[in-house]
Amino acid sequence: MANIKSAQKRARQTVKRRTENVSLRSRLRTVIKKVLRAIESGDKAGAEAAYKEAAPVIDSMSGKNIINKNKAARHKSHLNQQIREMQ
Repeated sequence: MANIKSAQKRARQTVKRRTENVSLRSRLRTVIKKVLRAIESGDKAGAEAAYKEAAPVIDSMSGKNIINKNKAARHKSHLNQQIREMQ
């Protein structure tokens, strides 16, 4: 543990920030998996609905620097492409 007061505060802030980031990253993965499950089941309407829920979450995580903006764009692009390829 740090001895200097400012270092102690920084350690507390790091723990707090990490728990929040872990939670947000988990939410991101969950919405992506929800879309993928709908795609695998062959439910195009369900996949589109799940994608409409997922897109703002992905953008939000990009805005909060949880993921890079290019990674967010790539996720959205790949999910959208898979939905378009469905029969």
